[in-house]
Amino acid sequence: MVVFVLLAVLNCCISATNGAVLPPARSDDNNDIGDGDGGQLAHRFPSAIIIGVKKSGTRALLEFLRLNPAVKAPGPEVHFFDRHFDRGFDWYRRQMPLTTADQLTIEKSPSYFVTKTAPERVHRLDPTMKLIVVVRDPITRAISDYTQTASKRPGMPSFEHMAFINATNAVLPKMTPANAQGVNTSWGAIRIGIYHRFVSRWLEYFPLHQIHFVNGERLITHPAEEIAAVEKFVGLRPTVRAEDFVLNTEKGFPCIKRTDGTTHCLGKTKGRAHPKVSPHAISRLRTFYAPLNDRFYELIGRNFGW
Repeated sequence: MVVFVLLAVLNCCISATNGAVLPPARSDDNNDIGDGDGGQLAHRFPSAIIIGVKKSGTRALLEFLRLNPAVKAPGPEVHFFDRHFDRGFDWYRRQMPLTTADQLTIEKSPSYFVTKTAPERVHRLDPTMKLIVVVRDPITRAISDYTQTASKRPGMPSFEHMAFINATNAVLPKMTPANAQGVNTSWGAIRIGIYHRFVSRWLEYFPLHQIHFVNGERLITHPAEEIAAVEKFVGLRPTVRAEDFVLNTEKGFPCIKRTDGTTHCLGKTKGRAHPKVSPHAISRLRTFYAPLNDRFYELIGRNFGW
C-alpha cells in the first residue's frame, strides 16, 4: 500500500517535458537565511509575473515598479515557462532574488504571453498567480518590433514588405476589409498584436480578475497612475508618485528621478525613432486590426480606443 501511494505521488509530479520531476504546487520554505520571521531571507516563487506583451513597455513597467522598495525581481529574464521548464520548479525558485516575507517577488518574460504551454505550466505552479500584461496599439507595437529587429539585421526589407503578403498593395489609397486580408499574419510582429487569441488561452486557466492589463501608451504619458494601479493589483501600498519621473524631452519617454536629483533613463533603445511607414499601409492595418481589437475589448471588458 505504501509503495502504491509513493508511485501515485511521483506520477502526479512528473513533468510532460523530458520526464523532469516537478512539484505539484509552490513551496517557498527552502534556502532560508538569517534570523527572525518577517526578516528571514529566502528564494521565493514570484507572486506575480509580467507575461507580456513584447515591445509594449514590459521593461519600463518593471523598472518603474522597482521604485517601490517592496518589489524585487531577478536581473535577466528567466524564460522558465517557455525555454527552461525541464529544469524544474526548484531551479526556477533559485533564480529569484532573496526576499523577506513582506516583499513581493515578480518576474518578467514577455514571450510567455504567446507560448502555448505557458498558461498550463504557470497554473501548475500556482493557480492564484497574478498576471500582468502590458498592451499598446498593435500597429505601433508591430513597428517597434520591426525597428528592433531591423537594428540588428542591416538590409532587412521595409516594414511594408514584411507586413503584407503582396507588398505592392501596401500603398493602395483605399483599404477595405476584403483587401485587408492581404496582411501577413505569419509574421510575428503582426501576429502578436492579435491579442484576443493569446488572452483566450490564459483565460482557460486563470480568471479575468487575476489578470491586470497595463495601458502601454499611458505608461509613457502617465507612468505614476499606471504603476499605482499595478501596485494595488498585486496588493502593495502605493508608493510611486508622479514626482518620481521626469520626461526626456528628446525622446518623449519618462526617466526615473533619483532621490539625489539625478535621473535614470532606460537606455538608448527606449524612445528610439521608428521608420516612416506609408499612411496607406497604416490605414490598411487599421482596417485589419479594428475587428480584432473589438474582440479583445469584449473579452476583457475594457476598451483601449485603438
